[in-house]
Amino acid sequence: MLNALHPFDANALSLDCAAAAREIEQFIQRTVAHDLKRQGIVLGVSGGIDSSVCAALAVRALGPERVLAILMPEKESSPDSTRRGRLLCESLGIEPIMENLTAPLTALGCYDRRDSAIRRLFPEYGPGWKQKIGLAAGLLDADRVNYFTMTVESPEGDRQTSRMPVDVYLSVVAATNLKQRVRKTMEYTHADRLNYAVLGTPNRLEYELGFFVRGGDGLADLKPIAHLFKTQVYQMAAWLGLPDDIQSQSPSTDTYTLPQSQEEFYYAIPYDKLDLALCAYGRGVPEDEAARALNLSVEQVRRVYKDIVLKRRTSGRILRNAALVQPVEVDGSDA
Repeated sequence: MLNALHPFDANALSLDCAAAAREIEQFIQRTVAHDLKRQGIVLGVSGGIDSSVCAALAVRALGPERVLAILMPEKESSPDSTRRGRLLCESLGIEPIMENLTAPLTALGCYDRRDSAIRRLFPEYGPGWKQKIGLAAGLLDADRVNYFTMTVESPEGDRQTSRMPVDVYLSVVAATNLKQRVRKTMEYTHADRLNYAVLGTPNRLEYELGFFVRGGDGLADLKPIAHLFKTQVYQMAAWLGLPDDIQSQSPSTDTYTLPQSQEEFYYAIPYDKLDLALCAYGRGVPEDEAARALNLSVEQVRRVYKDIVLKRRTSGRILRNAALVQPVEVDGSDA
């Protein structure tokens, strides 16, 4: 709990980047060489801020020759992601591998399964159409009702939005989660080939609040920035001198064919406010004090705190190990 002499404010997220980088680099070196007995790092590079910072820190820790970056576009991903990924690799002195995932995703029925579910809502949906999932309202809206919507756009540019029944929502998400799971499969394929470890790139918002796919982007051998808030990841990117195009990139899912922010898909509040709210919640800052720091009403902070509690429970369920009838000890640990 903070006292009156040190009120909670945005400075709570100020990061000593040099010290944080040194800690992360030592963690990568120790984990890869001593704990995992691996020769290097594999990670998927999307051109986003998180994977870019992770790649830069891995290169600083191990050298460019021991870091394998994989670009994994598919027919619906943004070409800008690949362009920024190449830009990052060039700036770090690493040669990326390109793995186009369209064929495996097609074979697994990713696109067909999703489109079939969408046609339950929009029978006319077909080739050339675009789509995205969104939340009905933001966390700060007084009359917020918590449900998901599907927005589709015809080839002529006409948009329609409809509330998603639970079965449609689950079917669409199950199909699109194949994208994250196939990416992770490709990362582990190269990791096995090289005796490398797979580096996961979630920041603290994603890790603590459950914004990841079990068996997909949630799967990794080490996650070196899971303790850093998104705001701090941007600070680290600036300190590392990453290309301006990467530093200025707004967070997005790059999963659906219409532009979609993480806020409208999952968080329901801008990441900078959620960062500060999560920090305040973790420190036990009272709602009224957090409200002043966030420039929100106490009732809005109360809703954000409640949502944090619910999302942390979701994350805990996703991160939980497989259930066993009886504990089985493996190398001193319950597995």
